[in-house]
Amino acid sequence: QGRMWVYTVGFTVLPHVGSFFGWFINRKEIPVWYEKLKKPSWCPPRRIFPVAWTVLYTGMGYASYLIWNDLGGCSSKAIVPLGLYGAQLALNWAWPLFFFGAHNLKMALIDILCLDGLVIGTMCSWYRINKIATLLMVPYLGWLAMATCLTIRIWKDNPEQKPGKSE
Repeated sequence: QGRMWVYTVGFTVLPHVGSFFGWFINRKEIPVWYEKLKKPSWCPPRRIFPVAWTVLYTGMGYASYLIWNDLGGCSSKAIVPLGLYGAQLALNWAWPLFFFGAHNLKMALIDILCLDGLVIGTMCSWYRINKIATLLMVPYLGWLAMATCLTIRIWKDNPEQKPGKSE
């Protein structure tokens, strides 16, 4: 009981780990490649993204701790709810690698569409376990809806270059 704070912190920090790794790998692509992309007028300013993701990752991480705790740790009951969570987290971490790293807008779009489905599945599997945890995921789902629309718009407005053509 005295060490529960370690689990709380661990689950809360975990989503930030992949995010930091993705940022570190792609940090040079953002000011160069991303700035050249055609983006819609409603695209949030770049400085908003780190703030939003810090809040969202903290909320989803703490929510996953609540689910883990309510299910008694890594029990057989936790396989589906935490498995869905882990799968959506992996797709979340993969998106910047497709988008910023590989400049593959189509793969980034496929990734985020699958991510949307997994987040909804995660929330549905969590609802009967812990409603607060589910509610902590609502802002994330809202941000993902905007990010999905933004990814679609950027993909449509920036046709991928054919091999052999220069920018």
